[in-house]
Amino acid sequence: MAPKRPTGAGALLKTVESSAPKPPDSSELYAALDLGTNSCRMLIAQPKGNQFHVVDSFSKSVQLGSGLESTRRLSRGSMRRTIQALRICQQKLKRHKVKRMRLVATEACRRARNAREFIGQVKRETGLQLEIIEPQEEARLAVISCAPLVSVNTDQLLVVDIGGGSTELVWIDLSAVPHAERPRSIMRLHSGFHSVASPFPAPKVVDWISVPLGVATLRDQFCDVEDDSARFALMSWFFEENLSEFAPYKDIPKSEGFQIVGTSGTVTTVAASHLGLRRYDRTKVDGLRMTSDQIDKVIRRYLELGPKGRRMDPRIGQDRQALIMSGSAILQTLMRCWPTNRLSVADRGLREGLLYAQMSMDGVLEDAPF
Repeated sequence: MAPKRPTGAGALLKTVESSAPKPPDSSELYAALDLGTNSCRMLIAQPKGNQFHVVDSFSKSVQLGSGLESTRRLSRGSMRRTIQALRICQQKLKRHKVKRMRLVATEACRRARNAREFIGQVKRETGLQLEIIEPQEEARLAVISCAPLVSVNTDQLLVVDIGGGSTELVWIDLSAVPHAERPRSIMRLHSGFHSVASPFPAPKVVDWISVPLGVATLRDQFCDVEDDSARFALMSWFFEENLSEFAPYKDIPKSEGFQIVGTSGTVTTVAASHLGLRRYDRTKVDGLRMTSDQIDKVIRRYLELGPKGRRMDPRIGQDRQALIMSGSAILQTLMRCWPTNRLSVADRGLREGLLYAQMSMDGVLEDAPF
């Protein structure tokens, strides 16, 4: 399947705060819900300075895209699981009296023939109005979420968001932006990728792409290959084939001043495995910088474990074990294609981008350095 393309073209360890210091005023609260191919995730937060405090959260593996590759439809079972999760989200939103929110669905709903019927069913049964967003907006929001992790010394930035049904890549040229302004300039992309009249120096989006291969869709492409190592090699090759038209792929810059930021469950799982965490700790993972050798070592270990060993590994977890090798194939391919031996790990993504964008549009975030 050909990638979707548009018509046109160390890390800062400031992290999102995990809890509010006192019961929040409901009028200050914002919510963001991300319904992806595998997971339903939500954050409720209040702005604080140039960041936000998380007041409540929800995350559940719903496997909405299960069977989608073969049927092009959302199954009854996957819709039922998802609606059960969305009911919990609705209860949390009601309890906190949240008024400002964006509730979005991504690749599974973009591709399913019965997505509109599903959106209507969600509305009837939970009262929640889901919005199916386009790949460009998904990519832009992923970039915004990673703004605090962008180094002031980064001239060329590649943000990679490995999802369940698709992988978004955005290449940004920051060389014209003053060093101290670079992380903050990424946040200003909330209004769009294309430059608008602004008194502030603007980053240039060189190119972006949404490859319709994520951890679930890539796995399903090769589910009939029994040999673990052969399946991994085929997934890596196939993903690289789908990157061949990404413009910066052909014009590789010098490694100095180049930064890759990776955001996904795959990236954070690999980081947790590298650190040897038996219990996940976001404060140790978000902002971590890993070398290519460290990433390769973890992935080789996954291959040595085999399917049974990966199921038993507490660092991978039951929700992730079936998808970790397809995600690892994507990650290893990306690290092989571009001129850097380091990856900045981001435990953040679409939900954080949705919150930052809403708060930035409302002007409730302080315009201060990260």
